[in-house]
Amino acid sequence: MTWWCTGVRWRVGGGPVGPALGWYAPGRGERESPLEFGGAVAFRVRGGRRCLGVFRGGRWTACPAGAAVAGRATRAQCEECARVDRAHSVAADTFADDPRPYRVYVAWFGPGLVKVGITGVARGGARLLEQGAVAYTWLGQGPLMAARRTEELLRTALGVPDRIPYARKRALRSRLPDAAERAAELAGLHRKAAALGGWPESLERLPCEAVDHGREFGLAGLGRFDGAGRVVDELTDGGVVAGTLVAAAGPDLHLEVGPGRGLVIDSRLMSGWRLVGVGDSETPEVTVPVREIPVVQGGLF
Repeated sequence: MTWWCTGVRWRVGGGPVGPALGWYAPGRGERESPLEFGGAVAFRVRGGRRCLGVFRGGRWTACPAGAAVAGRATRAQCEECARVDRAHSVAADTFADDPRPYRVYVAWFGPGLVKVGITGVARGGARLLEQGAVAYTWLGQGPLMAARRTEELLRTALGVPDRIPYARKRALRSRLPDAAERAAELAGLHRKAAALGGWPESLERLPCEAVDHGREFGLAGLGRFDGAGRVVDELTDGGVVAGTLVAAAGPDLHLEVGPGRGLVIDSRLMSGWRLVGVGDSETPEVTVPVREIPVVQGGLF
């Protein structure tokens, strides 16, 4: 039975928050492998990359075509499966009568790098962990369309985006101010948002309560590296990735691959591959394509 990697998932509820690698085997369901900071991450890539299918209701449904997926794609889905997923996502606004409550948030990724968004109340803070938000606060709670209107109001009035590329997030991650400064910037944004008019009446406003993920992400471990480091460009058949896990944020795994040498792998590139462990008797080296992480100047490349 072949198990295909589905990338990093964040374990929340029922125990400590932490990252795990997800796996899926058609007909067998899913499982996960918890990841520990200070532990080894060492694997060899086998075979080709394939479409995982459609992810709905918290589970995968196999791709009927078993289609191949390009190595540099950040979604292990063929065009048809991705289309089905998008059509059933909250972002598609195809379920305006969704009765579930939603929350509006502002997420902080670095100085001056923030975004607004919405997530289902039932998901708690899982969406913020998945995005790699270093810190966040809730702004309001209510029906889906009221939350969506508020998101657009805040995005426009505050001049903040609703989407930030992961490359920008990881380029800032190794040189962040402390948690107190992060909370202070969030508090200022919360005050500005609360002072705006035009909020839908059906949206309950929530107080500022900054949640910081510095400990959950292991960000203190990034201080041992010189510069931002390197990032895996793509996985290839037979390629090896090996190092010690020092931090994780969103889909990114931060590895130490030598004294003072860091390597980041976006686990979305791992999804759709069959990965096998590297034996203890081997001395693994990174043999997949990598590139330098751009230097950040004032929050921009």
